[in-house]
Amino acid sequence: MIIVIIGAQWGDEGKGKVVDLLADRFDIVARYQGGHNAGHSVYVGDRAFVLRLLPSGIIHPDKTCVLGNGMVIDPKAFFEEVDQIKAQGVEVTPDRLKVSSRAHLIMPYHQALDHTSEERLGNEKIGTTLRGIGPAYEDKVGRRGIRVSDALSPELLRLRIERNLEEANRIIVLFGQQPLRADDIYNETAPLVERLRPFVTETSHFLAQARKANKRILLEGAQATLLDVDHGTYPYVTSSNPTAGGASVGAGIPPHHISGVLGIVRTYATRVGEGPFPTEMLDDEEPIAYLIRERGNEYGSVTRRPRRCGWFDAVATRYAAELNGFDSIALTKLDVLDELEEIKVCTGYKIGDAYVDTFPAVANDLRSIQPVYETLEGWGESTVGITNVEDLPAKARNYVRFLSDSIGVEIGLISTGPERGQTIILKDSVMENWFRG
Repeated sequence: MIIVIIGAQWGDEGKGKVVDLLADRFDIVARYQGGHNAGHSVYVGDRAFVLRLLPSGIIHPDKTCVLGNGMVIDPKAFFEEVDQIKAQGVEVTPDRLKVSSRAHLIMPYHQALDHTSEERLGNEKIGTTLRGIGPAYEDKVGRRGIRVSDALSPELLRLRIERNLEEANRIIVLFGQQPLRADDIYNETAPLVERLRPFVTETSHFLAQARKANKRILLEGAQATLLDVDHGTYPYVTSSNPTAGGASVGAGIPPHHISGVLGIVRTYATRVGEGPFPTEMLDDEEPIAYLIRERGNEYGSVTRRPRRCGWFDAVATRYAAELNGFDSIALTKLDVLDELEEIKVCTGYKIGDAYVDTFPAVANDLRSIQPVYETLEGWGESTVGITNVEDLPAKARNYVRFLSDSIGVEIGLISTGPERGQTIILKDSVMENWFRG
């Protein structure tokens, strides 16, 4: 069985917890896109793990993890994260972690270019994490990237650095920064790549062999559907495809071998950085936004930037369900809404005088949207730690049913807190079948 886990909103939906929950039922957990710009938080007892690059399954000592060919990897960030979780008692060895030979490297000049790109865009900046991920993907599609397999040859690594830096320095100098030196970059990168060598694997072949041996594989996406470079709120998107189609390409797995797709959805919406956000809570709702931000700890796991908060957007989530073909949905952070008297859900859009029930492609249209809301009563009591759906307040159960009906997909899991055990698995759901295996 091969299951894909995908964020259905703008990211930060709680994918880390859900992957951690499901990992016990799987043999292999693989990331298939993005770089070290994820912020997947996993809580185990009194220990908290924040995973930017490594799959969330790495916390489980008997699982094998994979960084797929669709990823871009900063070798320095890779070893910083490996060393960090080793210090927390998690074993990370080449037997447990496989890095695709076809993944691309993030180089120091990519980070410099990321800064200059945001500076050049001014008021239209994307709001990236400035980790060089976008420029690394640009080099990949421009056929001048450095793959892990290329970097293992010292001569080829030096040649590619010298060639790419000539062009990169033109831009860097144009924006008033000091040019980078090829020797410095090579001397920093070469030892890291050599340290990386034991982890390097033909991961598509590894996953194919695992599938033939009936191993269970969990594919973990970073970012989310509405940040997809093709289907998201372009140009305020990430540089890869977090959607279900991207999972097949980014892991090297044939689409017809994917058994199911799980969407991760928050009970409200958040967004980090720039870009349109139709249901964002603005000035008159700022006290509610503040309450949600504080109760939900809505600050970037990596950047600590405060997240923009908004009401649940059923239109955008239906769009995500259509794109990905969700078989089930995991609904997270129900407990964050416990103190609200009323809860709004966006069920449609108005652009001018026209009613729209689909997600527009044009960013300017998204900025001019007037959300159409339905208001539900809050439940006004704690749901923290509840593990049986029948123990939820009736109005909380009503809210969950309303969201499921609005999206058109079953909700098979409800998270009532950050820890593993603070979870409800709904009976007779697709999710329950995945848990049973």
